[in-house]
Amino acid sequence: MKKMSKIFSATLCLLVCCSFIFQKDKITLYTIGDSTMSKANTTDNYPGRGWVQMIDTFFNGEINIVNQGASGRSSKSYRDEGHWHKVISRVKEGDYVFIQFGHNDAKPDSLRHTSPQTTFKENLRNYVREVQAKKANPILFTSIVRRNFDEKGKLIDTHGEYVTVVRDLAKEMGVSLIDLNKKTAELVEAMGPEESKKLYMYVDAGVTPKLPKGKKDDTHLCEAGALKVAELAVKGLREINSPLAKYLVL
Repeated sequence: MKKMSKIFSATLCLLVCCSFIFQKDKITLYTIGDSTMSKANTTDNYPGRGWVQMIDTFFNGEINIVNQGASGRSSKSYRDEGHWHKVISRVKEGDYVFIQFGHNDAKPDSLRHTSPQTTFKENLRNYVREVQAKKANPILFTSIVRRNFDEKGKLIDTHGEYVTVVRDLAKEMGVSLIDLNKKTAELVEAMGPEESKKLYMYVDAGVTPKLPKGKKDDTHLCEAGALKVAELAVKGLREINSPLAKYLVL
């Protein structure tokens, strides 16, 4: 009886160890960027969501997804504040890193501002090179659009060169690109000025104590909007024939 008990214990221990090794060796998808992708605090019925926050829905659970987007950060401040070090120090061979900056790089303050053709481009290039140095896989993303319509119902671009630089850099470095700016522009414009509010944080007064007076936010996404943008990102993975597509739910 004691012998059987020892065999059972040894077998159980082996299974636990194997499970730990399997989990540890799973491919990890890291995401770096700003609040449009980061994980919003959903307590007190807060309606905001980052699109990466909803992307788990489309994966089969066979990879780790670590959302490291940080609210208010630019390609400069994300590194300067130490967020990037925490990510790149953990990245291992075969992992993936989604890189999406631009919303805050245009801000005038010196802690965040970058110039599209110089510092912004160089920052992105450095992120890509450091991921590649780990024998991991960078994927560049253009920023999602702001809901900004003119009087004729035409969507107005607010990102300018911060989008074109990402596209150009992807070609220059031979790096995968998912053009979320283009995809979200097509979606928002097709929905029109009124219907597209359903994608963003249009919150009535009294819905959440965090926004007692309500809010009309044309930059940040609500849950439905984040889910839709995550779906567009997943569609992009299929379009570029990313190996990550094999982990997607059919």
